Amino acid sequence: MTSQPEPGQLWPDNFGEGRPAQTGQVASQPWQSQTGQVVSQPRQPEPYRPDSYQPEPPYQPDKGQRGPEAPQPAPGLDGRRVYGRALRRRDFVAREQRRRRAGARSVAFGFLLSAGLLGLAVAAVGIAHQLLPRQFTPSQQRAISNWEMERRWLSLPAGKIFPAAVPYAVPGAAFGTSGDLDLHATLLGIKQDKTCAQAISGASAARIFTKHGCSAALRATYVDETGSMVATIAIAVLPDPADANAVVSQLTSSAGPVASGGASSGPLVRALRVARTPAASFGDRQRQLSQALGAGPYVILSSAGFSDGRPRVHLGTDSYLHEEMLSLMAGLVESAGKVLGTKPAAPACPGAPGC
Repeated sequence: MTSQPEPGQLWPDNFGEGRPAQTGQVASQPWQSQTGQVVSQPRQPEPYRPDSYQPEPPYQPDKGQRGPEAPQPAPGLDGRRVYGRALRRRDFVAREQRRRRAGARSVAFGFLLSAGLLGLAVAAVGIAHQLLPRQFTPSQQRAISNWEMERRWLSLPAGKIFPAAVPYAVPGAAFGTSGDLDLHATLLGIKQDKTCAQAISGASAARIFTKHGCSAALRATYVDETGSMVATIAIAVLPDPADANAVVSQLTSSAGPVASGGASSGPLVRALRVARTPAASFGDRQRQLSQALGAGPYVILSSAGFSDGRPRVHLGTDSYLHEEMLSLMAGLVESAGKVLGTKPAAPACPGAPGC
């Protein structure tokens, strides 16, 4: 509780700076004593005048300390305009840097995307190439075909190369008719020779085969349908068709043992005797005619004679015997040539990957 002034005592003026009143005296006014003396009037606050406001001075750092430095305005320009222009320039530079970085990222992303798509396309082409059937070049096809033909004499069964019966036809002109006479020759025996010299007769013919690399030979003996003629057929294995053609060309030349056309009176194949058959008496002395034919990498030769052991005779006087003996040898040679010399189908891959 605030204490009340005692009677005859005034409130202190100016918040405690007044003086006490005399005892027994009552002032008629707060600022006037009973004696008529004027007591000092309390000081009233001055009213607010806007023009009298003085702002506080700006911050002044102590010496030796650096405070925040505001951008200095250029001479003759407002500081706020210069500062705002600096901010706008800084924002523009930042935007340009962001735009350039975004452009660089876009270029890098586009490059990586293109590289990925290119790699995917290459992989797709590789997979498609693996899934498609493999294609051989012409040289590869020839090499594969020659390899298959060179192995036929080993891969095929003997009965396929030398069938049990071989058809042949004698021209009708040999016996004065218009139609051909169809006959069959029957197989009597087969033998495989270790060297070509065991199957080829004559020193000059043997040298020709040796020169071109003959490696093996097969022989078989047939008898004609009447049983009066026998023939031995030989198959010589050469390295490739070129060597086989060269051998046939030299054998059928005018200087060789076989005359033009593939037939000659000179012997070429050693006779293969077969015991207890019509060819039991057929030897080298009984050979009458010979023939040669090229079929792929093989040279097929044949020599024929009589089954009764008759030695070599001149057949010019009997045209029928001459034509039938030639037909017998031609039928045997052509039959073996179709089996061994026919070109195989173009090699093709089944289509599986890695074929």
